[in-house]
Amino acid sequence: MNRAPPAPVASPCISVCRMDESTGLCSGCLRTIDEIAAWSVLDDDARRAVLDAIAARRARLSGAVAVPEARDAER
Repeated sequence: MNRAPPAPVASPCISVCRMDESTGLCSGCLRTIDEIAAWSVLDDDARRAVLDAIAARRARLSGAVAVPEARDAER
């Protein structure tokens, strides 16, 4: 039985391309400018590492936003 090759790792770009000066990350995909520039030449393992970094950033950033809201709810 022949298996189809795995699909390449898709870009996390959502076409909201603005670099946030305070974080150094794209506001849309949360990648650094270096990650964006290198994406087309990265192999799938390196792309997955970038996606893992994005997930960690998203969790960190959403946690930073949620903490003040939680404090407000306690008042």
